[in-house]
Amino acid sequence: MKSVKFLSVLAVVAATATAAFAAPAVTTVESTKGKVLAGEKGMTLYTFKKDEKGVSSCYDKCATNWPPFLAPSGAKAEGAYSLVERKDGKKQWAKDGMPLYYFVKDTKSGDITGDGVGGSWDLAKP
Repeated sequence: MKSVKFLSVLAVVAATATAAFAAPAVTTVESTKGKVLAGEKGMTLYTFKKDEKGVSSCYDKCATNWPPFLAPSGAKAEGAYSLVERKDGKKQWAKDGMPLYYFVKDTKSGDITGDGVGGSWDLAKP
């Protein structure tokens, strides 16, 4: 019986470890402009028009206002979601090659206050 319990625990640990390295925890939330992609705590994600596929150009003050949607160590790309390496070596999630960001002025799930800021920021759509 002990070996069955051990194997059950081992299976749970393996499943949890695999999930930690899967695609990002992205959800879809409703906003006043329809469904948008959201990361942690249901916060809206954005793309930056000055980025190129696979390359982030938002650093320093830009990254203070638009924090990158960072991936944990060991994360793996999956489907439409890929990883972009930032200058500091951290990995950032991207959808269809475009790096994803949060906006500091969004305070709750479904906020989209960053949409269109400076003509450079767009809502990330499913």
